[in-house]
Amino acid sequence: MTKNGDPATVDGSLRLGGGIEEAERAQIVKHWGRLDHRLRSFRAGSVDLEISVKDRDTPSQHMTLEAWIAGRPRLVATSAKTDFGSALSEVRDDLIRQLTDAKNKTEPRNNRRRR
Repeated sequence: MTKNGDPATVDGSLRLGGGIEEAERAQIVKHWGRLDHRLRSFRAGSVDLEISVKDRDTPSQHMTLEAWIAGRPRLVATSAKTDFGSALSEVRDDLIRQLTDAKNKTEPRNNRRRR
């Protein structure tokens, strides 16, 4: 059980959607260690992540990572790479970029209303 002050983590927030087996969860959590660093600024329980893959292991594979963070709009990262590991990296990096951009917009120096 987490305390209210604990930071969000990939392991605590990740749900597996279609095309991904529960046995792959540990590999994904380990692969997304960099995303854990970005999620630290949010409280545990305020972040939900869902990853899914359509047409896995085919040339038309499409991976989607959705993030719901309390008080913020939904973020969506996608990849059309056919290699599963490369697609995992691409959606992770895109979500990190989106989180960074969203956080920077709320900082007083970047938000005229908050200055």
